[in-house]
Amino acid sequence: MIDSDGFRPNVGIILSNPDGKVFWARRYGQNAWQFPQGGIHKHESPDQAMYRELYEETGLSPEHVEIVGKTSKWLRYRLPKWMVRRNSHPICIGQKQIWFILRLVGTESDFNLSNMEHPEFDNWSWVDYWYPMSEVVFFKRKVYQRALTELEPLLLNQIAT
Repeated sequence: MIDSDGFRPNVGIILSNPDGKVFWARRYGQNAWQFPQGGIHKHESPDQAMYRELYEETGLSPEHVEIVGKTSKWLRYRLPKWMVRRNSHPICIGQKQIWFILRLVGTESDFNLSNMEHPEFDNWSWVDYWYPMSEVVFFKRKVYQRALTELEPLLLNQIAT
């Protein structure tokens, strides 16, 4: 599902633990790390897509997390020109994302990266909140910065209480 501007609707997930660290995962078979994210299916709300992607990529169910908040609008990033598949129609030039910040209320034993036939991730760790900014692939950095900046006050409020 690509919108009329060429952006694929997507959700991004920042999952925090009680210490304010965030879930950071390595893409299966690669040396590329990112937050969980994924496309929104037709007739699926961003919230529904977030829970589906969370389960597919981490094995966590709704009872394992609490929604702390989400971005107020779509955040967009463009793919580098060499990554745009010109032979697909419609052409996807990037993604527009609603970002969620979640708090883990389950335990680490609830994680299961291999619950799907084709796992997205093969390793993960808890990292400092701003660590992903220096590690994520270059073309996602601005959207990560916008999401982290907007959602940080919500996380800080959760840690303080």
